[in-house]
Amino acid sequence: MLRAGRLGKGQQRALQELGPSYLLPFTAQALDPAAVFGRQAPLVLEIGFGMGQATAQIAAAQPQTDFLGVEVHAPGVGALLREIDERGLRNLRIVQHDAVEVLRQMLAPGALAGVHIYFPDPWHKKRHHKRRLIQPAFVDLLSSRLAPGGVLHCATDWQDYAEQMLAVLGQCPALVNSVDGYAPRPELRPLTKFEARGLKLGHGVWDLVFRKRAA
Repeated sequence: MLRAGRLGKGQQRALQELGPSYLLPFTAQALDPAAVFGRQAPLVLEIGFGMGQATAQIAAAQPQTDFLGVEVHAPGVGALLREIDERGLRNLRIVQHDAVEVLRQMLAPGALAGVHIYFPDPWHKKRHHKRRLIQPAFVDLLSSRLAPGGVLHCATDWQDYAEQMLAVLGQCPALVNSVDGYAPRPELRPLTKFEARGLKLGHGVWDLVFRKRAA
């Protein structure tokens, strides 16, 4: 479901002026990354990038890699478009659409070198846990789009969601955990202000790094 939100003037302007260059329309055809980015490079998908600050930092730090961000929240899309423009990023594009449909229809099997899912909605009430993104069917779809050796990196600040993620990812036959249990935060994932504040208050953050098995 596309989420509405209050757009700031800068975000609205970014959608209008920068959207045509960096916002890809959803289509039912497989994306040609080389045509989109004008080169052959590893492609990493980020699902649910929020306001996009971490996404922009990661793309800026890895110019040799191309990134595709998927988000339904219009203010976040507008904010990341501004980051792309201000940082001069040429290796980042956005699709404003449901991630499941993007995976199913826009990304070919084995197209991705990596997937980032950082702090997805925890749906913390027990009766809402079925709405959580990390579920067996979704992980199976996700793993099918990873190339052999491709990396799935998830992070959450909800312990029970971390436990669910670890169980679900561990049950996917196509994936193997890179460590025994939870991983240390990889340097490539920036420490956000929200996360840093939570850590100071004693809140936990759990990273999970799984790899696609070789064919």
